[in-house]
Amino acid sequence: MLIQLSGVSVRYRVPQERIPSLKEYAIRWIKGQINYQELWALRNIDLEIRRGEVFGIIGPNGAGKSTLLKVVSRVLRPTQGNLRVRGRISPLLELGAGFDPELTGRENIYLNGAILGYSLTEINASFEQIVEFAGLREFIDAPVRTYSSGMYARLGFSVATARRPDILIVDEILGVGDAEFQTKSFERIQQFQGEGTTILLVSHSLDQVKEMCSRAIWLDRGEILASGAADSVVDLYLQHMTQVEKDRLREVAKQTTDTPKIWGSRKIRLSNITLYNQDGQEQTIFHTGDSLLLQMDYDAREEIQNPVFGVAIHRQDGTHITGPNTALANFEIPVVLGKGKITYRISYLPVLEGLYYFSVAAVKHDDTEMYEYHDRLYPFRVINREGPVQEIYGLVSLAGEWSHQKIN
Repeated sequence: MLIQLSGVSVRYRVPQERIPSLKEYAIRWIKGQINYQELWALRNIDLEIRRGEVFGIIGPNGAGKSTLLKVVSRVLRPTQGNLRVRGRISPLLELGAGFDPELTGRENIYLNGAILGYSLTEINASFEQIVEFAGLREFIDAPVRTYSSGMYARLGFSVATARRPDILIVDEILGVGDAEFQTKSFERIQQFQGEGTTILLVSHSLDQVKEMCSRAIWLDRGEILASGAADSVVDLYLQHMTQVEKDRLREVAKQTTDTPKIWGSRKIRLSNITLYNQDGQEQTIFHTGDSLLLQMDYDAREEIQNPVFGVAIHRQDGTHITGPNTALANFEIPVVLGKGKITYRISYLPVLEGLYYFSVAAVKHDDTEMYEYHDRLYPFRVINREGPVQEIYGLVSLAGEWSHQKIN
């Protein structure tokens, strides 16, 4: 095994109160007046990574992913447990860490290269390649404090990947620079992969983890919750996150504000507003293009002729997307009295990714009386990850079709 962790745990000690100065801290430390809170960033991590493997690490923010990479990189020493690593490591943890802003790009290549363990001979041999790959030839003799954040990251990436390492550690940096540089950086990592470099990849792009990694772990609160084939681990994580989002949306729906959310004469009461997927299962997370069915129960307290039932969809920012109702659809309901159900089916959900709210209403046929209105009380989320529609711009998908004809 190239990398082996046995029972690795990392504990941070965080002061429980803010200490305004180093002098005050020293005085309190001498007097033993500093109270610490213990935070375990990693707990009992057992892990073996083989030579030439691309290994993914996924999980929410604060799960311990970056801490685990720092342990493998030997930036952090574990509080408990043992670590064995064979080979030279190139950690892409924080691009440009160690750069001196007052030095030029040229000088920082030598400084950062030395920090990463390159010899002077290696840096001299790789210098032109580093500058060319970063695309910074015109600025290489300017102080890096004059660089943009993208230029800074590009130079850091170029230095860190100038020589093929035995182990490459990548922490959320595949999006550095412009689109052209992102492509170049991704291709370089793929090249290392093909040449047998072991790669540890932390990424919030689950598609990227599926595409690049053979195995993965799911970290949460410093513990491994799942380990195995990357596809299986990602699917388990997605199922968990979907359930978390459903629970969050339920809490959103329960929140009340100072503005009344339900009003009307209450001659018709609306209740049990529920969203279903095409299989008849209750659901609050959909993809663009999915089938969606909204169902509402009503209870008419007196006989009402020709009532109109309607819904509205608002985006989270308040943008009104649409507002269909039974009258506009020429769907007449002659009379209601007592209890019943109204359903509204959307065969192709057109809205693009985002958080949305349904409103529902029952109104008099001539629009002179609102029986009951529920204003944006029923949230649902649209995601396009692994969905049938890949559009991301605007509000809706038109479900159009492209064609091409060559004219001689």
